[in-house]
Amino acid sequence: MDMPKQKTHSGAKRRFRITRKGKVMSGQRNRAHLLEGKSASRRRRLAGDRAVSAPDAKRIKRLLNR
Repeated sequence: MDMPKQKTHSGAKRRFRITRKGKVMSGQRNRAHLLEGKSASRRRRLAGDRAVSAPDAKRIKRLLNR
């Protein structure tokens, strides 16, 4: 009998993506709400994704079965 398939962690698959080279990318914090109080330059700076640190990336890849 075969082993059951591993399930991807539902929260992790919404929050992270893995690039072709294997880096784990995530959206930046402080960009979800209360944006009126933040300067335009700060909002622009927070717009892009960021690479996750190596120890965190290892844990996230395990959650995503990579």
